[in-house]
Amino acid sequence: MRTRIAVFISVVQSILLLVHWAIYSTWAFFLGPFGSTPRLGFRILLALPVFSFVAASLLSRFYSNWIVRGFYALAAVWLGFVNFFFLASCLCWMIYVPPLFFGIHLSRMVIGAASFGLAIVIAKYSMINAAQIRVVRIPVKLPNLPPSWVGRTAALVSDLHLGHIRNQGFLRRIVGLLTQLRPDILFIPGDVFDGTEVDADRLSEPWAKFSAPFGAYFVTGNHEEFSSPDKYLEVIRRSGIRALKNEKIVIDGLQIVGVSYHDSTHAEHCRSILKKVAVDPNFASILLIHTPDRMPVAAEEGISLQLSGHTHRGQFFPFTLIVRRIYHQFAYGLNRYANLLVYTSSGVGTWGPPMRLGTAPEIVLIRFE
Repeated sequence: MRTRIAVFISVVQSILLLVHWAIYSTWAFFLGPFGSTPRLGFRILLALPVFSFVAASLLSRFYSNWIVRGFYALAAVWLGFVNFFFLASCLCWMIYVPPLFFGIHLSRMVIGAASFGLAIVIAKYSMINAAQIRVVRIPVKLPNLPPSWVGRTAALVSDLHLGHIRNQGFLRRIVGLLTQLRPDILFIPGDVFDGTEVDADRLSEPWAKFSAPFGAYFVTGNHEEFSSPDKYLEVIRRSGIRALKNEKIVIDGLQIVGVSYHDSTHAEHCRSILKKVAVDPNFASILLIHTPDRMPVAAEEGISLQLSGHTHRGQFFPFTLIVRRIYHQFAYGLNRYANLLVYTSSGVGTWGPPMRLGTAPEIVLIRFE
């Protein structure tokens, strides 16, 4: 396990080194030349952030103080800017090189200034966009839904990622919005916490001000399971939210099933859990599962509606394209697989860079019809 982690960290850091080198080389070519002292200073300045996010991530797993939180926040923001600076670098070469074949030499300074300036504007917009929580309302019609549930609403809140960036104030905003929406029931399909070392009880205090007539229900996501999820499950329970661990409950005739992240990673394991909880296909059912990749199993076992998160819809470009490639139409929104309805939320929080481009943080309000 340690070897795999070390290999993963090495690969990530190597990629970051290459990306930073590409940005520096492009910057120097288009916005240079520099004198010897500024160039040396610029190299030192650029070299330090190269290792910042990996270092901050490792520190945040074991420490929680204002220095680590500040370091992690700065490193995460820088990582987001690096993404857009790299895209700006690619844009510079795409604009500059083709005209050379026709003997046309465009101004390198203008191209560099425009491209990197645009990257800064987009990065700042992405941070603002990530802070603007939207409410998405969708109607859902489930077969064999108990008449008492017709007209009721369920709120879906996933991927809060409470930690060193999204904190108690962020959760307070979410609870305030939920209180205004007044859902009959709340579903949380994982990643309430970011997996960093935090005072989870303090972060979770705002939950005490929210209640729904039929309760709130949670399943673990991958970030709760970076280490033992027990500490998070205890905090969730103390917050008045019921953690469903591979079990089924029936609320006023509606079946609610929750499968933990670890137990959903293998199709046959997930299938055995659903068989064990004995979902009755003659009554409507809702499956809470973190990732949107067990639809065939859920459909075969007679689940009516699957609620997932995890994807963040890619969070920002170009990862939006990668996530779409992996999860196809199930990367986001309401879709159908055979007789199964699936809603994948883009999540309300962020992981890593507090940025969103081409996606939006959302609370989903589901109305049963």
